[in-house]
Amino acid sequence: MRTLATIMATLAPATAMAANGIGEDTSGIFVWVFLGFCALIVVAQIVPAVLLMTGMVKGVVSVVKEEMAPATTRIR
Repeated sequence: MRTLATIMATLAPATAMAANGIGEDTSGIFVWVFLGFCALIVVAQIVPAVLLMTGMVKGVVSVVKEEMAPATTRIR
């Protein structure tokens, strides 16, 4: 049991030492342009979604306030 623990303790750091350096960034300009275009698409989809969600929350809140108002203040 002790030898197994010793072997495991010596082999575990060996896998961490196997990498010879930090990954190199060999991406060209076209990769960065593509990623920027993808980010632009994502942002263009998020903005209307946020506006829609805020409109829905405002609509629900106004309905709840109207239902909770006293009957004498309602105008219909």
